Amino acid sequence: MASIKGQTVEQLGGEGSVLVRQRREHAEMDRLMDRCHLLTDPEGREQTLKEIVQLVFSHAFAEETVLWPLVRRSVTDGEELTARVEEEHQQINDLTSEIERLDPQDPEREEKVRRVFALIRQDIRDEEDELLPRLQDALGPAQLRRLGVAWETVRRSAPTHPHPAVPRRPPGNALLGVPLSAYDRLHDGVCSSAQIVGGKRRIYFLIGMLAAGAAAATMAARRCPSVPRLAARSRGQVGRVVFPAIVRRL
Repeated sequence: MASIKGQTVEQLGGEGSVLVRQRREHAEMDRLMDRCHLLTDPEGREQTLKEIVQLVFSHAFAEETVLWPLVRRSVTDGEELTARVEEEHQQINDLTSEIERLDPQDPEREEKVRRVFALIRQDIRDEEDELLPRLQDALGPAQLRRLGVAWETVRRSAPTHPHPAVPRRPPGNALLGVPLSAYDRLHDGVCSSAQIVGGKRRIYFLIGMLAAGAAAATMAARRCPSVPRLAARSRGQVGRVVFPAIVRRL
């Protein structure tokens, strides 16, 4: 079982394969982390750190929503493999949350940045050397390309910041994805002043996205009768996790 790191694009299923997409984003994470270490300009360094956070968390959310459930169904020892990676994701979530709360001048923050970079690099190696090769063995090239489209679709609309209280697995993470993504992307400045002008429009936008999330939660719960307690708990977390954060920002 060979790591996907050294394989050709063709071996990985073609340009649109989920394995190619994963490896490309892993390489971008490595590049940004190396750049962050070398930068001495505080403003440039903070901007690079922000780019890393946005990339890492949208990437991980798409993995947990699209890829890991398939690994658990298709791969021997898939449960054990994904549990280990999910634990790494949770550690990265917790540590990044602490980093975002600290002042950039706090010396403790720099140590946490080093630790989270080490965790990200370990996570990349575990995925590329162990987990993703197992997925490669289980699926054909056409399946890998279709999976790549699904993964990319979710990644483009995924949350971009850490949310440690959110479950690592569906349906909990998927139910919260829409409202959390709306909040994160507004916080990141994706919505310009031309799109949302004034406090009232900002509130209406957020309410609309939260309503969409609630509708998605209801539909998912109806389609997953075998997990009613988890779905209900996830819906409850929308209010506990999202609404307080929004109120603090408005």
